[in-house]
Amino acid sequence: MKFAAAAALALAASWAGAQQGVSKNEILIGTIQDLSGPLAGFGKQARNGMQLRVDEINEQGGIHGRKLKLLVEDDGYDPKKAVLAAQKLVNQDKIFIMAGHLGTAQNMAAMPVQFEKNVVNFMPITAAREMYEPLHKLKYSFAATYYDQMRITLPKLVKEKGAKKVCINYQDDDFGLEVLRGAEAGLKSMNMELAEKTSYKRGATDFSSQVARMKAANCDLVVLGTIIRETIGTIGEARKTGFNPIFLGSSAVYTDLIHKLGGKAMDGLYGTHTVQNPYLDEASQPIRFWANKYKTKFNEDPTVFSVYGYSIIDQFATAAQKAGPNLTTDSFVKTMDSIKFDTDIFGAPPSSYSASKRLGNDLSRLSQIQDGKWKVVSDYVKP
Repeated sequence: MKFAAAAALALAASWAGAQQGVSKNEILIGTIQDLSGPLAGFGKQARNGMQLRVDEINEQGGIHGRKLKLLVEDDGYDPKKAVLAAQKLVNQDKIFIMAGHLGTAQNMAAMPVQFEKNVVNFMPITAAREMYEPLHKLKYSFAATYYDQMRITLPKLVKEKGAKKVCINYQDDDFGLEVLRGAEAGLKSMNMELAEKTSYKRGATDFSSQVARMKAANCDLVVLGTIIRETIGTIGEARKTGFNPIFLGSSAVYTDLIHKLGGKAMDGLYGTHTVQNPYLDEASQPIRFWANKYKTKFNEDPTVFSVYGYSIIDQFATAAQKAGPNLTTDSFVKTMDSIKFDTDIFGAPPSSYSASKRLGNDLSRLSQIQDGKWKVVSDYVKP
């Protein structure tokens, strides 16, 4: 009996010491979401999507006999709170991996805490270049960057619509500047420049001065470095003043909240995106089936952020399965560095990673709000 007890203790100790967040029966996945701040809608949807896939995987027996456990912390979209959340997940809960953390500044604040303990930052929900640059062993990003979205898509739309003057209204922070730089790079490839640049501070609600300046510049296409409220505010103000240019936003505007909250005035808005918003009456049967499954579980319609969360866990599980029974950070990284993910039911393009390539792909496509719903209007646009 003593020998058996000692052996059991030794086995438990070996699991505990072998790899943080991986035990004989469980893999701990951490995520930090905004559950109480300005992007709480996004954060709750991403969390639900993640939980749906975790539950499916566990129902199927887990990964090499280990069940997944999702630990969620709320940072209220505040970088300072993101640091505290990361410290709890990494140092107290001892997670194996940080998956799908929402927000650019929040990830930037949390990553040093993770990297000190060899915890991978896996597929953060932000399209900032810092999520894969500079190259780091523990960084993997799935989202075509705001910069590339604009750099690649804007010239195509300008040509297609015959636009002569392009303006921008952008949030004066890291996110907005990425959209601005991408727009400038895209126009430079056509020997064009922005006719007017307007910006606003995060949290702004009045966009009358920005709209007046762009209207005075006779802009016929406006790039939006905006998210939800600012998109609706800018377009709403423009419509009110009889200013009706073509509006183009990044994937940050690609949410059903735009047309649900902004109403008819939002019709015509273009947005870049990768995966489709999963409407319950979607023509694609697999998406429709998935969307109804989600609604049955959470009693609300899924959104594109639900898809992000679901897909992130799905890709983690694929890589962890391929890494084998002896799951460690090193074995996971080695597997990711030779992996390829095929296109999925939500229309995401194929993606691949290597030791020198930590962005899965740089492709995005266009959707437009037509009759109160996002409709895909272009295929993936290559550089």
